[in-house]
Amino acid sequence: MRVLIVEDEPFMAQALVNGLRREAIAADHAADGRSALEQIACHDYDVVVLDRDLPGVHGDEVCRRIVEGHSAVRVLMLTAAASLDDRVGGLRLGADDYLPKPFDFPELVARLHALHRRSGAPPPPVLDWAGLRLDPYRREAYRDGRYLRLTRKEFAVLHVLMSAQGGVVSAETLLEKAWDQNADPFTQAVRVTVSTLRRKLGQPSLLRTRTGAGYYLACSA
Repeated sequence: MRVLIVEDEPFMAQALVNGLRREAIAADHAADGRSALEQIACHDYDVVVLDRDLPGVHGDEVCRRIVEGHSAVRVLMLTAAASLDDRVGGLRLGADDYLPKPFDFPELVARLHALHRRSGAPPPPVLDWAGLRLDPYRREAYRDGRYLRLTRKEFAVLHVLMSAQGGVVSAETLLEKAWDQNADPFTQAVRVTVSTLRRKLGQPSLLRTRTGAGYYLACSA
């Protein structure tokens, strides 16, 4: 899952970005409405966490433009305004969910996962594929009952590959879904991460490379 945090308070924004990355969620940050719209136009986000009171382009306008032009992107409005009228107003703008400040971080994570499930065809809560089992909420992965000790990036890459259900996933898509805006598109990070993930999955190998196209999980060893 890839998330954009639109928040003008630097400490809050950095805390959210760091916390989500620890949860194996790729997180980017925009400090104002104009920057948010530019990043949404360039990147394939699953959820936008949107502060309503933004400098420049107001959060309400950002929400309207997302709803009009990016129907697959879910919007979670995050704001200090907690009255009933504020919540109803935010939802009428097209926001999918509303979380007033202050909030508990685990609740934010749970809401993000719930919104992600509503984007397109929802994946099952626990993914199973050819002896692999991945629980994105407990952050656990197994192969034939053997626990896999994966880094956050390895877990995120495996999640994307298992969600594809055997389909080929390009290196560019993995970079888009499992990394953040600081990732260098010319980096070898995807190749290195796939290589270490393949080793940790063990033999016989399930993680295959399709030359010139990307990576996929075979339906059987």
